[in-house]
Amino acid sequence: MFYLGIDTSLYTTSLAVVDEKFNILWEKRMPLTVEKGERGLRQSEALFYHIKNLPLLFQALSNHLEIEYKAIAVSATPRPIVDSYMPVFKAGEAVAISLCSLLRIPLYLVSHQEGHIMAGIAHNLELLAENEFLAIHFSGGTSELLHISKGKSNNYFKINVSLAALDLYAGQFIDRIGVALGLPFPAGQELEKLALSATNYNITIPAAVKKEGFSFSGAETMAIKLIKEGVPRAEIAYAVFRNIANSIEKAILLAAEKHKNKNVLLVGGVMANSLIRKRLRERLEHPAVGMKLYFATAQLSTDNAVGIALLGMVLETK
Repeated sequence: MFYLGIDTSLYTTSLAVVDEKFNILWEKRMPLTVEKGERGLRQSEALFYHIKNLPLLFQALSNHLEIEYKAIAVSATPRPIVDSYMPVFKAGEAVAISLCSLLRIPLYLVSHQEGHIMAGIAHNLELLAENEFLAIHFSGGTSELLHISKGKSNNYFKINVSLAALDLYAGQFIDRIGVALGLPFPAGQELEKLALSATNYNITIPAAVKKEGFSFSGAETMAIKLIKEGVPRAEIAYAVFRNIANSIEKAILLAAEKHKNKNVLLVGGVMANSLIRKRLRERLEHPAVGMKLYFATAQLSTDNAVGIALLGMVLETK
């Protein structure tokens, strides 16, 4: 049996097809265009791009894969909470509703966040046997530490937020500094390349984590100050990622103590960063700390429809 996933996030249009054995049969994404020097898109612009991209993706899918679908899942909201809404998700939702009506197959409306979590589980299937675990979801639109347990009804996961961004998301922090350094938006990959060329690691941007949540606005202010002072670009880039890694480390240690759980899944575009991954593994998987970290693959860390399709599969087959 085959399951189709549709995701129309703020910066990526994507489709994916999976089977009941967690195999990814096909997936394709189209990033939305952001003009050089800009720090993002308006919702109306992004919605327009999704409406243009979806027919192209379905044409590509039909040329590669002619199969019978058991169910369709679509990201209809950013997060699985009441009043979570962004217009861009209506593009995918409208197409999914139309297809399911035509094909007379089940439709599952899920959240973009749940899709990220399931994309992370795709190559860490042992987490499905856990009654609960912790998760970090860091991206351009979310910076949260989550406590996850088995859900009911149309939510496969029960998600409670333990810590959240108080001002700026980690992905926004990265993109703003990247653009300020002359890099294209989104800036994550190019800023990482720049950071990897650093030879001096003495610049420190303090992490601001407290029980109320994360704060990256002060870190942004300091990074902009460093740019104006003429500090080498690579050193600033490295300090940005070290700040985010240190923030995540502090948050995980707080949550692990609170929930008495040492299993942590890390998902979202920010978590594709190799410097952050390396730092967290060195610090938290040290025998003296004893955390167990599960990362989404780099390919499935960024926005994609694979996790959405897998959610449709597990909801339909459970």
